[in-house]
Amino acid sequence: MARNIIDGKKVAELLRQQVRDDVREWVGRGNRPPMLQAILIGNDPASGTYVGAKTKACKEVGIESETVTFPDTMSVRELKEAIRTYNNDDSIDGILLQLPLPGHLHPSQVIETIDHRKDVDGFHPMNVGRLAVGQPTFRSCTPAGILELFRYYSVMTKGRHAVVVGASNIVGSPLAIMLSRENDSGKATTTLCHKYTRDLTRHIIQADILIVAVGSPGLITGQMVKEGVVVIDVGINRVSDSSRDKGYRLVGDCDFESVAEKASLITPVPGGVGPMTVAMLMKNTLLAAKKSIYPSDNM
Repeated sequence: MARNIIDGKKVAELLRQQVRDDVREWVGRGNRPPMLQAILIGNDPASGTYVGAKTKACKEVGIESETVTFPDTMSVRELKEAIRTYNNDDSIDGILLQLPLPGHLHPSQVIETIDHRKDVDGFHPMNVGRLAVGQPTFRSCTPAGILELFRYYSVMTKGRHAVVVGASNIVGSPLAIMLSRENDSGKATTTLCHKYTRDLTRHIIQADILIVAVGSPGLITGQMVKEGVVVIDVGINRVSDSSRDKGYRLVGDCDFESVAEKASLITPVPGGVGPMTVAMLMKNTLLAAKKSIYPSDNM
């Protein structure tokens, strides 16, 4: 079967162009540019790279951004105080807390401190709850980006069997909710698998649509999937490669070569889901500035 590669970079650029045009129109009507406040804890190189990519994207679409870096010794109380300061700053529309956090800071302890109206990552319990019951909300950027890929490539979800491997609060769980909703991007029969799932292959082989977000290189092989499956590989893993200048290469959770032989559509790593996540963050920040989701200041 000829490979059909999903070009996340191309679709993300189209989305960024739309956000760029919308920001220009928004500012042209006399409004200030949207503002994103990023919070980085410690000096983790990967986290720094991710935040840098997001702030670069902000500049490209006309969104203002600022990154504050706190030491990895910061206490929960100190971080919450900083977040409350940004909550109360009317010039800030969106707050991005870069994950993962240092071991002594548990995300659940601090994410709910972020004003849900500025939670452009879609992680606040208020926004997750609204997602679960089908109300307007900030949707988690990676799952929302995956649905945009489905829309662009005309991947039908209605009535199909979608299998999500990985039950994190960032990707797997919200995506399973979105796929099962009674709307145009859902209506799928959805199976959510995780590290406790027995006989994983038995579930995966049934998938019409397979989304893998585990962080385990090569977990899914071609023998585990059926012909014609649509595969979205969210995993980003570093594996040693002496032939590369950096000494490593990035791979997904799927063994790309063998899975691509059977897949009707498949995302590469890198260049698949990652650019979509950043594009959806831009879209959420603009929505926050417009107060499109939470129009009332009296909630």
